[in-house]
Amino acid sequence: FVKYSPITKFRCHSMSRSGKNIHRRSLSDSFATRLRRESVPFSRIRMHASVSPVQPVEFDVDEVVTMREMAMKAAKKAGEMILDRLGAAVIETKYNPKSVTEVDGKCQEIIEGDIRAKYPSHNILGEETVPPGPEASRKATEEAVNSEWLWIIDPIDGTTNFASGMPLAGVIIALAHKGEVIMGLIYDPFHEEMFHAIRGQGAFRNELSIKVSDADTLQKSVVFTGSPPNPKSMSPVLRSIPALMPKARTIRMLGSAAQMLAWVADGRAGSYYEPDLNAWDAAAGSLLIREAGGRVTDMEGKEWGLLTRPILASNGKIHDEMLEILRSVDCVGLDK
Repeated sequence: FVKYSPITKFRCHSMSRSGKNIHRRSLSDSFATRLRRESVPFSRIRMHASVSPVQPVEFDVDEVVTMREMAMKAAKKAGEMILDRLGAAVIETKYNPKSVTEVDGKCQEIIEGDIRAKYPSHNILGEETVPPGPEASRKATEEAVNSEWLWIIDPIDGTTNFASGMPLAGVIIALAHKGEVIMGLIYDPFHEEMFHAIRGQGAFRNELSIKVSDADTLQKSVVFTGSPPNPKSMSPVLRSIPALMPKARTIRMLGSAAQMLAWVADGRAGSYYEPDLNAWDAAAGSLLIREAGGRVTDMEGKEWGLLTRPILASNGKIHDEMLEILRSVDCVGLDK
């Protein structure tokens, strides 16, 4: 068993096929790197994870790898539709001025269909089946969070970009077990980049291991933030920009939390923050960043969990600096 934390060291206790212990040792480097060094196959490891504020949970890596492979195939199917329908017409407004196209719903149907065919007893929390607004999102997440197995889906993150013909959007699929996110993937069909992670095994872009940036100051870092439709969320973002801009390399709003979180995990930027973000936007990316060596909290420094809505994700080295600036302008969550 492995007890894992993004901050502390963790231990590996693996078993031979006969059930005998092969080794137990303290690990200070990445789990995947050490396993390769010791030639211990992932298939003989079970994980005992404890990262978010929810209770630790044990899971079988082999089982989750199989689930991840299925999710990757589903994401690629949805990605094909996204590529085919780039610039699709908006059919309704869920939460002014956020756009929705018929492709959003069809992509969620593709993903849900594949999940239900393979895992009919699992619960699904998908953006397109939850009513608009932060309260509805919060309620839906609270009702689902403690499911034995919960799939968390955003079929097109960056719908406004997609509907406008801008190739900057992604498919998000995460898997939680008893309240803990244990697998996450973000698929960018426009660049054929599949960002994925399983708890305790590192983060990857396609087959390549990724890590957060080495920037040790905000001055060396690109900072991402959102442009949320809710004025109570947008106001603190607008307050934060004059405070951050003179101290950061630059600030970017890309219109897709999926891309911004994945790119922080891949070292392309140092940080991403937003005062109010849904679980389906943040679940996969938060795991990616932690597995890539970064840190994810709310905007007051408390560790991020599925019920957390404000988010600050970073490479870890600039996290405290970001927190200090955001607090100084009261950018810690929704305005009252």
